[in-house]
Amino acid sequence: MSDFYKKILDNNKVWVEKQLALDKDFFKHLAVGQTPPLLWIGCSDSRVPANEIIGAKSGEVFVHRNIANMVVHTDMNMLSVLDYAVNVLKVKHIIVCGHYGCGGVKAAMGNDSIGLIDNWIRHIKDVYRLHEHYLNSIEDPTERFNSFVEINVKEQVYDLSKTSIVQGAWRNGQDLTVHGWVYGLNSGYVTDLAVNMSSNADLDEVYQLKF
Repeated sequence: MSDFYKKILDNNKVWVEKQLALDKDFFKHLAVGQTPPLLWIGCSDSRVPANEIIGAKSGEVFVHRNIANMVVHTDMNMLSVLDYAVNVLKVKHIIVCGHYGCGGVKAAMGNDSIGLIDNWIRHIKDVYRLHEHYLNSIEDPTERFNSFVEINVKEQVYDLSKTSIVQGAWRNGQDLTVHGWVYGLNSGYVTDLAVNMSSNADLDEVYQLKF
């Protein structure tokens, strides 16, 4: 058994002991069920832990993560998480959180083949194509990269709002808002991109579903 593997097992025991010291019924309460107010759709990057960033406790955040925090309409994994969060858990907020320095977004700005992931990266490239004129007008590479990260998050917020799951919740009068954030790896702070969707009236008419 490697030292690292043994260490993480030991860490679990220490964590359990700390939780029980604070609340002897902590795990009993968790085992009853979950009623998180928030669905977090973030990047798989190991440096962007959802609960820690916002200081949330266990049971307060339902989480889906993938490379570059994408909302792809054919991704049954994401859609299943979204459907459960919205229609069963009745979350009130969905946050799409990207982060500066995202490797997936960076890869989408180049032409190198990475492997199977090329097929996933293509969805990010589609976002670049939509905003190509603006992004290509930014001369500084770092500024262009950061702007693309932000734009990608905004597009994923729009794509979430276009889903029948989210629009169905709005039609039923459910209190649900979709937000877009970007996390700074070098600061720890999040930036609210001020793209908040709470009704299909916020969408272009062509995307407004009639039920």
